[in-house]
Amino acid sequence: MDSTVRGTIEMTAAMTIIGTIGWFVVMSGQPVMDVVFWRCAFGAVALLITCAALGLLRGKLTLRIVAIAALGGAAIVINWLLLFSAFSRASISIATAVYNTQPFMLVGFGALFFGERLTLTKLTWLGIAFAGMLLIVQTGPDAGSGIVGSDYVTGIGMALGAAFFWAVAAIVAKKLKGTPPHLIALIQVCVGVVMLAPFANLAHLPADSWSWAMLVTLGVVHTGLVYILMYGAIQKLPTHVQGSLSFIYPVVAILVDVVAFGHRLHPAQLVGAAAILIAAAGMNLGWTLWKAKSPAESPQAVK
Repeated sequence: MDSTVRGTIEMTAAMTIIGTIGWFVVMSGQPVMDVVFWRCAFGAVALLITCAALGLLRGKLTLRIVAIAALGGAAIVINWLLLFSAFSRASISIATAVYNTQPFMLVGFGALFFGERLTLTKLTWLGIAFAGMLLIVQTGPDAGSGIVGSDYVTGIGMALGAAFFWAVAAIVAKKLKGTPPHLIALIQVCVGVVMLAPFANLAHLPADSWSWAMLVTLGVVHTGLVYILMYGAIQKLPTHVQGSLSFIYPVVAILVDVVAFGHRLHPAQLVGAAAILIAAAGMNLGWTLWKAKSPAESPQAVK
């Protein structure tokens, strides 16, 4: 299978799974700091078993790899803390939509640090997706949601901050091309465990099996499986394709918010979601919005 096709499949699967994460975070009923700690802890166990089974723990790590992956891990943990905190302040739908400004940051980083070319077509599709995101955000949460004023603004700011740190982590992952994504993810969640252990409420653990089930799923599925898929895709795909496919995530998250929590989408938000989907498809499939000029029509052809 072509590496680009495989990367596309991996990123699509990862973004679909991660779109359900808000439901698991909310249903766990735990403080955000504890949720992220246990996500890292259970994710570390799952990834350690995977790496050991694949023989990736023998002679694969160098100090450079560990240091770069740890830097990305710190960014990922901050990203999770900010995003999960935004859910209760701006709703899952709105926070997720704002969070998905990350592709624009990622494309900008790609141009700035890797010299990746920004064509007019790429910028146009990204602009359409951004307009869709604005339509979703500007309407705000439902009037009966209880989210108002400063909490809403804070939630938006947290989601934007989370997007920035996700883009940082993605760029760091590019520096580790050739390193098994399983190892990258393992190092990063181990960094999360160390970072958050002093702040997690370990003296009062969840008392019910439901909460533990939510936390285990967040660690094994939404962390172990998703980050193996995502980092594998990042190493195979150009930045603009990663950006387009990441728009699958907010659409899934919005649908989950509607179905699971009854948060109604307004017409403008539905239009915004459609714009995001169309732009993602257009960028990923190479659609163009205008016909290329023939040599006879080109200004350079006129002497």
